[in-house]
Amino acid sequence: MPTRILPAVGDTDAVRSVTTLLSQLPDAEPVAPVVDSTQLVDTLARLAAESVDELPEVVIVHERIGPVPALELIREVALRFPAVGVILVTSDASPGLFQAAMDYGARGLVALPLSYEELASRVQAVAQWSTGVRRHLGAGGDVFTGVGGTVVTVSGAKGGAGATLTAIQLALAAQASGRSTALVDMDLQTGDIASYLDVQFRRSVVDLAAITDISPRVLADAVFRHDTGLALLLAPAEGERGEDVTDRAARQIVSALRSRYEVVVIDCGAQLGGAGAAAVEMADRALLVTTPDVVAVRGAKRAVRMWDRLQIRKAEETTVVVNRHSRGTEIQPPLIQKITGTAVAATVVPANFKELQSVVDAGRIHELENKSSVKQALWGLAGELGLVKTPDGARKGARGAVAFRRRREG
Repeated sequence: MPTRILPAVGDTDAVRSVTTLLSQLPDAEPVAPVVDSTQLVDTLARLAAESVDELPEVVIVHERIGPVPALELIREVALRFPAVGVILVTSDASPGLFQAAMDYGARGLVALPLSYEELASRVQAVAQWSTGVRRHLGAGGDVFTGVGGTVVTVSGAKGGAGATLTAIQLALAAQASGRSTALVDMDLQTGDIASYLDVQFRRSVVDLAAITDISPRVLADAVFRHDTGLALLLAPAEGERGEDVTDRAARQIVSALRSRYEVVVIDCGAQLGGAGAAAVEMADRALLVTTPDVVAVRGAKRAVRMWDRLQIRKAEETTVVVNRHSRGTEIQPPLIQKITGTAVAATVVPANFKELQSVVDAGRIHELENKSSVKQALWGLAGELGLVKTPDGARKGARGAVAFRRRREG
């Protein structure tokens, strides 16, 4: 059986060198190379969605791949696609880097300049390992095999735009529909999820920042199980400790959560730090919450442009959610879409703070009444995003979205 090999190489000259050698390997079936980390993960996710058997046996990651560093990319692939064997191609073949690559999940390392013998030997060994893992998975082994849970980040165009409320209600909708859901407060200095849900906690996301291998037990110890069933990973009570959560730590935390929960909702707040940027980059859906006023829409446009400049997220890959909408608002969703260059959610959230005030003040936002127009809209948004599990939940969400479109048009 031919060995499918997927090269992830960003450098043009290196692509030619790698693909030429791969084409000479016996029983090798090289596939079209990918040029960056995002394309690699997206390609593997698409293949895994069809079947684990569609995944290549071997992925070759070049040291100059980007924008995610090679070792971080290897960790993400190893966590999300454990049936794929990863080989790192690098000019540094020192014992230190070899050990680091193994710690991050690589199955082998090949030194530059490439030699046919070394590459052939390593590819053969990794392919055999991958085949053995798939045989084990086929026998019903308790190994995570899917593409991972859906990760949704919620950011605010400015402070007070409603990102936290949106994140909480999306997570509650997903959990209520029967999907295991984690809600993460990545607004590390000013996160308020604990206050909104009246939670007293000891552990936070910071407790995972220094851990290089987040096992299910370690993750469970850091997570707070809420009465609603939500798994909460909260921001630290001391905001200055948020600096301990680096972009590298955030990638590892998000990957670990993705592998354990069907839905992961992350509140990134309105200020972009390294951890929040990493989360937005890794997300399947990135939401940007704005209110329909000039200051907030300018903030949304500024955030979208910054994400694009920093190669975190393209505008067309971002969805703007319009909060506090009313039919008399001068700035309507089509104009916001034109200004920001993003998609805009069909579901808008009405301006009705009176419904929220009592539960917000009590720290019981999860007890917001079902008849609340704000709750109906946000749960409708969860349905629009595909976060709810049951057809009934999706239909309710659709009805909520239609209702508010009618109100807006009426």
